[in-house]
Amino acid sequence: MNKKNSKAISNRFLGLFFNHNNKGQGFSLNVIIVAVLALIILVVLALIFTGKIAIFQEGTGEAKTELSTIKVAYGPCHPGASVESTFRSEYSAASRLENIQEVDTAKAEARNKLQDEIGRCNAFNDKTSCEADGLCDWS
Repeated sequence: MNKKNSKAISNRFLGLFFNHNNKGQGFSLNVIIVAVLALIILVVLALIFTGKIAIFQEGTGEAKTELSTIKVAYGPCHPGASVESTFRSEYSAASRLENIQEVDTAKAEARNKLQDEIGRCNAFNDKTSCEADGLCDWS
């Protein structure tokens, strides 16, 4: 093997590991920045929609407390998370009304709706019929 051929083979071998021609390769800095910002936005949106960020649940403290006191009446078949979420929303909205009488009336309506759901769910005697309803959960 002559010296010229061995040098060409050596350069090809080293070229696999150390590529000195970087034109057109890799991502531009703009693409990387946009991708990172998009990822951050997706994470924040996921946290908001899963309820992990408390600032978007202001005003639900009183509703959560009221729900906890009502949950004492739960039986093995009880209203599911969607019914509870609706109650918290309606109860919180009632708290923001201006007229005290309207506040009390709206809170009572929200409580009565939840009590009706509790009674409806308590009527189911077994797990299969409870969960088949779609609005009730078995525990």
